[in-house]
Amino acid sequence: MITVLLVLAASLLAAPAPKRITAPARPRRSSPPAREIDDPLAEPAAYNLFAACLRSGLSAEIAGRAAAMVAPTAMARELRRSADLIALGADPQAVWSRPDPAGAIRDLAGPARRSARSGASMAAALDELADRRRSDLDEVATARAERAGVLIAGPLGLCFLPAFVCIGIVPVVLGLVDGLVGGGMLP
Repeated sequence: MITVLLVLAASLLAAPAPKRITAPARPRRSSPPAREIDDPLAEPAAYNLFAACLRSGLSAEIAGRAAAMVAPTAMARELRRSADLIALGADPQAVWSRPDPAGAIRDLAGPARRSARSGASMAAALDELADRRRSDLDEVATARAERAGVLIAGPLGLCFLPAFVCIGIVPVVLGLVDGLVGGGMLP
């Protein structure tokens, strides 16, 4: 009993001192968190959100800001810039016609220019853009999956081929050879 108490006392003396507990620092909420890698489905989602905002009666400026919240980084930057220019009173035709160095809103600019010129709603065109982009992404994903299947088949074949030869072909060949040699067929 005394030994147990001595071991317990020694372990308490040898243990490191507890660290001081402090409250964790609160993160600042000045800007939305930066995304390292953009979600490939964020672009069609932004098109659909832009269209839904337009259908609900919001202006292109507010719809652009709302779509920028879910859009990929480059597209969000261009949508915010376009919304800011429209809010400052720039001509929407000129805003959507300005050069887009990253090509982030190239597909969106066409329906937006037509809408600014004629007053037609661009919600249907944005939904078509979203559907087309999702279809393109589906084709890319299917191609990658098929390529992965082909790349996986090679090593699997190399693993199973020796086993197939050893278990399936060698016994048959040995049985045939034994039958030919042992059965008196050969002189």
